[in-house]
Amino acid sequence: MKITTIVISVIITISLLGAAILLSRESANSPNNTAADAGNLSLIDGQQIITINAKGGYSPKFTAAKAGVPTTLKINTQNTFDCSSALTIPSLGYQNYLPPSGETLINLPSQQAGTSLRGLCSMGMYNFTVNFN
Repeated sequence: MKITTIVISVIITISLLGAAILLSRESANSPNNTAADAGNLSLIDGQQIITINAKGGYSPKFTAAKAGVPTTLKINTQNTFDCSSALTIPSLGYQNYLPPSGETLINLPSQQAGTSLRGLCSMGMYNFTVNFN
């Protein structure tokens, strides 16, 4: 009975340590929620275009965008066959399967300052957030 208790304790300890290591790596690699990836945001003729890449998740995970500007989300796929090809944006009521390769344009109305827009894969494993300031 004691050996079983020791084995279970060791397994639980190893699992907790592994989870702690994974979480610390995730937080170390995650950008600040308000940081913008300047490479994925452009303004053309008064239209804000936010580019998100979908394959094995969404990149970048966080984007800071301008509030009060008509916005288009441009979702790029390239040989995307995982669950990130099934995009859901709950606040817009948007659900769609993205093509395996190509670009999908989603027009958004002007967003108020302080609004956050979150996109998710069909399983909820992968996500991205656009914060409008």
